[in-house]
Order: sequence, then structure tokens, then C-alpha cells
Amino acid sequence: ASGGNDRPREVAVKVLHHSRPNGEEFLNEVVSIGRTSHVNIVTLLGFCLEGSRRALVYEYMPNGSLDRYIYSGDDPGAAAALGWEALHEVAAGIARGLEYLHEGCSTRIIHFDIKPQNVLLGAGLRPKIADFGMAKLCSPQESILSMADARGTIGFIAPEVFSRGFGVISTKSDVYSYGMLLLEMVAGRSNVKAY
Repeated sequence: ASGGNDRPREVAVKVLHHSRPNGEEFLNEVVSIGRTSHVNIVTLLGFCLEGSRRALVYEYMPNGSLDRYIYSGDDPGAAAALGWEALHEVAAGIARGLEYLHEGCSTRIIHFDIKPQNVLLGAGLRPKIADFGMAKLCSPQESILSMADARGTIGFIAPEVFSRGFGVISTKSDVYSYGMLLLEMVAGRSNVKAY
């Protein structure tokens, strides 16, 4: 792809092979990210919708996802690249991104899938929240959401999202997931094995 000044630009393309039949995941990403502009949110550059083929074009993030750096068992060299100061900066950047989604947008966006795999690292290890396939948009006046289905990833999903008996769904559901992400960053390992 080329930028405004005709220089080649590296991009990342996400092809949705197993998207929900009604295209909800694709629409969530296009509509939610299309409403954002923040240094800690990945930039959507374009998309393709041709028949059943769906693809999203994002800015390229040269350092990959956060999970590569915090799960020390996978690649000790990559884990050693992040010291405590860098981890702190990454954690603060993710928090700023979440604050923007919850309070800074004209439409409040609840991500519902905050986890290391959905935090991408750009140049200088600047973190950017990505993958808005499970996101829910609501007006800033709405503090409580009603939803028909649970969204999220085991180990990061807030209890109230999994079962309404635990409370109401709100932006605090993302805060819970963020807390679980912090625990994994500090421990350097996964807290939950899905199996």
C-alpha cells in the first residue's frame, strides 16, 4: 500500500475466515475502530468486503503482540527484552487506550477482549489495543449494558459477562480484563489454561 506521498507503506491484513455468519465481527471492527483516533488504538486503514470475503487493513506493528514478550517460557530472549520500566510504560499505554474507548470517544466502546494477544507493540514498544471483533458500542449516557451473549476469552472475561448473577455489564468489564492482563504481565505466564 502507499501513503499520501506515494511512498510504500507496510500494512497488516487480517482476513476473517471464520467470521460469524451475519458478519458481526467484521462490522464491529469497521464501525468501532473507524470511530477512534488515539495513539494507543490500532489504526484501521481500510477494509475489503467482496461476497463472503472479508479483510481488514491495519497499520503494521513491527513488534508483534504483547503475549510474545510476557510469556517467558515461549521465547526467553523476547521476554528479557522488556524490563520493568518498559512493562510499566506498556501497562500505562493500554490504560490510556481503554480510558479513551470508555470516556474519550463520542460513542463509548467496550472492547470485551482485552488480553495480551490483542495488544500490539509498535516502534518503541508503544502499545496499541487491537481486535475489536467483540466490541460493543453504546452512548456515553449508558452505564449498564444488556447483552444476549457472553463475549471474551476464558481467563480474562469478567464474571458479570459470563453470568448476570455476578452483576451488571459496564466499562468495568474491560477493567477486570485489564487487571487479569496485568497479572499475566507481572507473572510472565498464563494464569489460566483453557483446557
